[in-house]
Amino acid sequence: MTSFKALLVEKQEDKSFTRKVTQRSLDDLPEGTLLIKVHYSSLNYKDALSATGNPGVSRNFPHTPGIDAAGTVVSCGDNRFKEGDEVIVTGFDLGMNTAGGFGEYIRIPSEWAVAKPNGLTLRESMIIGTAGFTAGLSVQGLVEHGVTPDKGDILVTGATGGVGSVAVALLAKAGFSVVACTGKKEHESFLKTLGASKVITRDELLENKERPMLKELYAGAIDTVGGEYLAQAIKATQYGGTVTCCGLTAAADLNVSVFPFILRGVSLLGIDSVQCPMPPRLRLWDKLASEWKLNCLDDLTEEVTLDAVNEKIDAILKGQISGRTLVNVQG
Repeated sequence: MTSFKALLVEKQEDKSFTRKVTQRSLDDLPEGTLLIKVHYSSLNYKDALSATGNPGVSRNFPHTPGIDAAGTVVSCGDNRFKEGDEVIVTGFDLGMNTAGGFGEYIRIPSEWAVAKPNGLTLRESMIIGTAGFTAGLSVQGLVEHGVTPDKGDILVTGATGGVGSVAVALLAKAGFSVVACTGKKEHESFLKTLGASKVITRDELLENKERPMLKELYAGAIDTVGGEYLAQAIKATQYGGTVTCCGLTAAADLNVSVFPFILRGVSLLGIDSVQCPMPPRLRLWDKLASEWKLNCLDDLTEEVTLDAVNEKIDAILKGQISGRTLVNVQG
């Protein structure tokens, strides 16, 4: 088979971008040692940025987005994997300037792929995807910095988003009491289904934002949006607590005094899933397939076909998607 279906983003002469599902050839794929038949992908905010020509994500067009992919090995030039192996690919350059998971085939360096753990199906691995993996790194960061369930509530900002929703569920799974912050209060029941013990609005979080420090409300926080929400999380974290940071949909700037850091010993931990080294990457995937495996994955997921991705890209850019969007590439 030399042709396959993929979402293709093209740059026009007027510098606008168009996207459509079309036929591509295996010859269109980049060089690489590993050829994979993609069964599932997922939609992330970064995919939407790539699909609309954001130069901070993708610069080479025509291009197929999709920073997540899970499927079966067709061929492997360095014998790291064998034909038929089930693998997961998240991060690195997939879907950025390397043709990604919104196509039925990808070709990548074999070093980017992870053998799928036995405790997950390909479908489940892509419900988790980059968003869930990032959430896992965030929860793991809190735990490794000494944050335990007995120390108090954990705040999650952007809680209905891809990272936030999985973070809520993972924290609840690990025994933490979760305070979910969202701009979509109508989704309170959804968040409580995932395990949140309390839901607050963005406005509630931003109360008294002019103050350099706030009451010590949280043992830790997972911030997925950045800006003033991250600042408020830091200011409201108790002595010795930890805040993780992984997103910037609200803003890339952080305006906060040093007081929480030098008077309360609060730690700010940056989370990056793109270049995460392989040993900790493998360990976390194993954990997500075993002791941290979620039984609510279907509750936070909408499944769509490749042909429906276009409208979902528009929706995620407008903030109209909650939870995870699974892409059934072969469906």
